[in-house]
This record gives sequence, structure tokens and C-alpha cells, in this order.
Amino acid sequence: MKKKMIPVLVVCALIALVIAGVGASMLIRRYTPSSEHEDLNAYYGLSSNDEVAIVLNNELLEDKAKVIGGKIYLDYHFVHDILNPRFYWDHNENILLYATPRELISAEADQNSYLITKSSVDYGRPIVKAASDTAYIDLEFVKKYSDFIYEYIAEPHRLVITNQWGDYQTAALKKDTAIRQKGGIKSPILKDAKAKEEVTVLESGDSWTKVLTNDGIIGYLKNKTLAKPETKTRKSEAEPETYAHITKDFKICMAWHYVNTPSENAAVSSVLAKTKGLNVISPTWFYLNDNNGNLSNLASMDYVNYCHSQGIEVWALVSNLENKDVDSTEVLTHTSKRQNLVNQIVAMAIQYNLDGINLDFEALNREKVGDAFIQLVRELSIKCANNGIVLSVDNYVPTAYTSFYNREEQARFADYVVMMGYDEHYAGSEEAGSVASLNWVKQGVADTLKEVPSEQLILGMPFYTRVWALTPKDKDAAETSYEISSKGYGMKAASDLLTTNGATKTWLADCGQNYSEFQADGITYQVWLEDAQSAEARLKLVEENSLAGASFWRLGFETSDIWDTIIKYIH
Repeated sequence: MKKKMIPVLVVCALIALVIAGVGASMLIRRYTPSSEHEDLNAYYGLSSNDEVAIVLNNELLEDKAKVIGGKIYLDYHFVHDILNPRFYWDHNENILLYATPRELISAEADQNSYLITKSSVDYGRPIVKAASDTAYIDLEFVKKYSDFIYEYIAEPHRLVITNQWGDYQTAALKKDTAIRQKGGIKSPILKDAKAKEEVTVLESGDSWTKVLTNDGIIGYLKNKTLAKPETKTRKSEAEPETYAHITKDFKICMAWHYVNTPSENAAVSSVLAKTKGLNVISPTWFYLNDNNGNLSNLASMDYVNYCHSQGIEVWALVSNLENKDVDSTEVLTHTSKRQNLVNQIVAMAIQYNLDGINLDFEALNREKVGDAFIQLVRELSIKCANNGIVLSVDNYVPTAYTSFYNREEQARFADYVVMMGYDEHYAGSEEAGSVASLNWVKQGVADTLKEVPSEQLILGMPFYTRVWALTPKDKDAAETSYEISSKGYGMKAASDLLTTNGATKTWLADCGQNYSEFQADGITYQVWLEDAQSAEARLKLVEENSLAGASFWRLGFETSDIWDTIIKYIH
């Protein structure tokens, strides 16, 4: 019996040895660090030899640069969206533009030279290369005008870019160690780092720390391999740009004068005779008249001379609204057409001895023309400044949709920014309401001041209101619904309408306006009245916020008493 048990015991012993061996092997595999190295091309997402990975501010991006002719080129969208939004690529005419405070730089695709205004500069290699859906800009050319630092590392190609400044944590390695893709000894190795190498500390954990190496590796190493972190400060070395503005030493009291035909210029003396304290007038003289950027011109030298004799400056308005057949997008997104427009505006200003230009481009397509509009402002401002012409730009009350007007950039280049504080409710509004309730205007001023310095902001105010007609749709319905329509009225016309219909007025403190309502022929009429009282409530905003002044749309709509109110606040 004992002899029979011996083979069984031997087999069990062998099985135990195998199990122990397997267990030991598993323990060894579990606790032995992996020596597997990650393919860095795969880590950086590089699929071709000409691609360059980008590590920006401690983060590996999906964006890629390119090696072209042995030099690094950055995708235009990356440059514009991340590094410097002032670069403007005209994909229609393959021209790269950059505006400094007083000069315009332009480079055509595939050319080795570029223009600073009209002077040619040899760059020695193409500055910009056009692609089907973007452009690639030489890295050093971008750096010339932008605030960032970078390191380039080959094998594989990668850029480490920083454009954020301030304190950051670094630490030296105590000994040679592996930097792994994730926090764990089985994670693939990204780099075999050497003792004393310095890394940027990104995130500390219980056992592992996330770091960035100087050559663009973002990974993890054991805490015990790091010396005590220290704080360093990274500072921008870029020289700040300075913007010189043509500003007046008086509060602006401006009004728009609607001129529809050349003969209407002759009325300027009688129009001005009804005002008080006006020091700037903006006649509606110029408008975009075709898709090549040409202007229609209603200007009059006699008009300008008369205004100057009365001590009043002339800032002529340039609009894009009058000719409905003109495609503003077509003009603004083609550099040759946009610059033709700029040249005509400045030539007209010089020809008629204008003191300024008031740019009023409205109803633009956000998706198609946002960058092109602000490029118009830059280019126009440079030429206006070089000729001593004041440039003011009209703007809507800020909303998410109108953010592309980029009021902050406007304020850098233009001399004045005008907030058109009206049309809160307009002809197509679905509900009746004020043209410019006080709280709405107040919020608009506050939001605009987040982008525009107070000394450059002019508050636009209405000399008109809307009379709303609420016509019942079905008189037999349990709940009456209305068709809502409105008509614009000047101050005097609206006041006369209320008097004729025996309507009383009630002051609404939240609106900063008198409200009135009356019925005629089964129709209910509602009016949020514009008058001296409502004007005074808004003029107080000019005073309280130390704004540059106010402007009024439009002359001829006002009542005579409004000017006494205006000169109380704008001297």
C-alpha cells in the first residue's frame, strides 16, 4: 500500500512545484517593472515624416505643424486661434496680413518677400504656403509678431510651445528613472530620464507624479525619484505694443444727420440752428455701392466749410446698408476689394477736409465675415491715423451673436467706439416694448466697458420711438391674441400723437421712460416715449461712467427742449 502511495505523492509534489513556480512567476511579472518602450511616433500621433507634434502649455494637442523645405510651418487656424488672432488669412486671394498699430504687413503665398506697407523685405524663404482648407505660416515669422517661446526637438518632430506666463513647479530627478505613459510600473516607458534632469511638475499623486520634460514628454514617474519641487517664474519677454489715438479734449456731443440726396446738404444751416452744444455732426454721405468696394458719394464741400465755421467737426458716416444689391461679405473677404474700400474712404476724407469717419457696418454674417470686418477696422485705422482722421466705429449693444465685432480689438485701433443704445425692440420684434429701456442700456454700457476703455466709448441714444399697434385676431376667442406691428416716430410726432388721442403718460422707473396707452378703432396702441426725461436718465450714464460722450440718431426727430437737457451733461 505504501509503495502504491509513493507515485501519487511524487505527482502531488510535482504539481505543487509547478503551482509554486507559476505563482512565483506571476509574482515576479506582477512586481517587476515593464521594460517596454512606447513608440513615440504613435504617442505623438504622427502619421508622416513631415508632421510635427505640438505640446502647448503642458498639453499634447491634436493640432500638427509641418516640416516644409526643412523649416517648421504652423497651421493658420492654430496661429489665429491660439497664438495671435491678429494674423488674417485671405483664402480667396491667398494673402497673409498682419496689422501693427501703424503698419500693415502682407505676404503672398509661396513668395520669399513680404511688404511692410509698401516697402519690400526679403525673407529668404516662403512665409506662407497655401493648402486646400488652410495655410501654413513660417514659425519664425509668427514668432516675430507674437508672444510665445518654443523648443523644437527632432526624432520625432515636436514643438514645445509656451504662451502662458507666471509661476510653475519644477523638480530635479534624484537618479536615473523611467518616465511612463501612465502611473504604474507596467505602463510603457516614454523616456529613460537621467539623474539631475529637471522636469515641470504638473500633478502630484500618492505614488506617482505627472511631469513634463524639456523635450516634450508628458508622463509619470515615481514620487521617490523626485527631489523637492521649487517654484519658478516664467515671464514674457515681448515688448508691449502702444496704440496712439486721436482723442478730443472735450466731451463728444455728436448727432447723425440723415442725408439722402445731394440737395439735402443745403439744409445744414437750418438743422444746426435748432441744436445746442453740438460739436460733431455725422452726415450719412457714403455707402458701399458695389461688390468691388466702391462708394456712393453725397458729400458737399460747402457743408463741411459751414460746419467748420460754426466750430463743429464733420465725421462722415460710411454705411453698408443702403444698396441692397451689394454683398458686404464679398467685399470684406477679398483683400483687393476691402482695400479699395479703405482707400476710397480715406481719399474722400482728404478731398472734403473731413475731421473724421464714422464706420457703420451692420447686419453682417457672423460665420462668413467676422474676422474680415475687424481686419477692415485695422486697415482703415492705420490709414486714418497716418492722415490725422478720427475713426469711430458703430456697434450694437453686446450680445453673444455680435461678439465677432470684437470691440476690444476695435478699441485698440479705432479712436472711438460708439454703442448704438437703441433698437432693443424693433420693427420685426415679436412683442411690443421700449426702443431703449434704461436697464437694457445700462447693461449694454457695462458689457461694452468690459472691452472698451471709458474714454473711448460714445453712447448712442435715440431721438425716436416706436408706436405699437395691437390688433385683436379673433374677438370671439376666450383669450384675445393680437397681431403686433409698429411704426417709428420722432419725439415730437409721438408726443403730438398722444395729445391728439388724449392719452396720459406714466413714468416707469425701471424703463426710465414715460409710458402711454390708448385705443382707437378697436386697436390698442402702446408707446414707450422718448423725451427729455428719458434722455436725461441715459445722459446720467455718460456722466457716471466717464464716457467720451454721446451721439444721437437722428437730427430732425428731436423736440427743442432736448438740447437744454443735453448741455447739462455734455459741455
